[in-house]
Amino acid sequence: MAYYVYLLASKKYGTLYIGVTNDIVRRVYEHKSKAAAGFTTRYVVDKLVWFEIYDDPITAIAREKEFKKWRRGWKIRLIEEQNPQWIDLYASIAS
Repeated sequence: MAYYVYLLASKKYGTLYIGVTNDIVRRVYEHKSKAAAGFTTRYVVDKLVWFEIYDDPITAIAREKEFKKWRRGWKIRLIEEQNPQWIDLYASIAS
């Protein structure tokens, strides 16, 4: 089973959210459809701009915790290395 660490953004250089899941399509859909009240709903953070895949949950959770300690500039640089236009990647993984 695959596990994902992902970054959502409200817009380019906007509010960021880091999460971990074993079903990235379902989880991003939940963010987009505002299925649960919380941070991403309040700040309209629903564009998938970056993700990594892991083989086990322990590694994925450790990586998520590591990212949460990162400075904002480091996270932006990480996004721009792989997705310089901040394109919403959801459509490419949902099909």
